[in-house]
Amino acid sequence: MKNFLKNWGVLILVLAAILLARVFVFTPVTVNGHSMDPTLSDGQRLISSKISKYERFDIITTKEPEDEERMIVKRIIGMPGDTVKMVNDQLTINGKKYDESYLDEYKEKFADDKLQNEYSYNESFQIQAENSTNFTSDFEYTVPEGNYLVLGDNRLISKDSRIFGLVDEKLVQGKVVFRYWPLTEISLIS
Repeated sequence: MKNFLKNWGVLILVLAAILLARVFVFTPVTVNGHSMDPTLSDGQRLISSKISKYERFDIITTKEPEDEERMIVKRIIGMPGDTVKMVNDQLTINGKKYDESYLDEYKEKFADDKLQNEYSYNESFQIQAENSTNFTSDFEYTVPEGNYLVLGDNRLISKDSRIFGLVDEKLVQGKVVFRYWPLTEISLIS
């Protein structure tokens, strides 16, 4: 019995620690769709931290409010208590203008050709982009306590708070902290 514990005890402890960490500390998630392009791509695999504090512009995993079986990846734009406005692609939160530099690549492509090359894989996306005057449609929300306003980075096609409403904090599963697949794109997410 001593030999068994000596030989297998460490392995059992390590496996138990990994299992506990998986349940209480982190969650693996796969990006499904193009709503976070170009920041995150369809099929990429991520690690989401369940113990991180959420801040504006963090990328999070959350259950979709309309279908809680579905896990989605979005960016927090509005925090509880915020008044968030988007007018002519200018984000304003509580009266302060914000630059969304993570959108620059797609905004540039939108200005060049309304993302026609980027959306060549989907004709309906091309039509939607062609008919849009701005990269992000205008909106205004006041975010109540206990909720977040979340958007995808690919604003023209993202199903996000503009479609399904604000996200209750109880649905948020974690903050995306690491990309581990594909191996050529392993990186911390900040």
